Amino acid sequence: MYSLNGEKVFLRALEPSDLDFLYQLENNVAIWEISGTTTPYSRQILQLYLNNAHRDIYDVKQLRLCVCTSDDQVVGLIDLYDFDPKNKRAGIGIIILENENRNLGYGAEALELLCRYARVTLEIHQLYCSILDDNSPSIRLFEKSGFSKVGLKRDWIVSNGKFKNEILFQKIF
Repeated sequence: MYSLNGEKVFLRALEPSDLDFLYQLENNVAIWEISGTTTPYSRQILQLYLNNAHRDIYDVKQLRLCVCTSDDQVVGLIDLYDFDPKNKRAGIGIIILENENRNLGYGAEALELLCRYARVTLEIHQLYCSILDDNSPSIRLFEKSGFSKVGLKRDWIVSNGKFKNEILFQKIF
């Protein structure tokens, strides 16, 4: 038996009370290059998103969960996206918002919990993610979690007027 509870973190569905955290995260220009965001989000748009966050992964092809510490502090988000039940695969992404909460094992445990959920509950055969080649902490996190580099997308995104490469990682269960 598995759960979405670990020693350091637990994963839970988005709640209406997460609006402020989501607003802070989605409007943080420092992470726009990894999220593909180009414009700010209003609270109203994010509230509409939260109102529909309960929808089933088989319907919307995405599952977004809060990464919470044992004292119920939201420190990040973890996602399954582009869920493809026919081919038993999905993309996976994670963000721990504040630097002070990084490198404490929260991301590693959250990734482990969601990978297990994807494998056991959703019967996913493989997960994949794309990481900019200059994001060493994320590369280490996913490699330590059993993801393998399977490709390189050269000059994939433009950030501050310069092209950046993106590495494709995959984990097959």
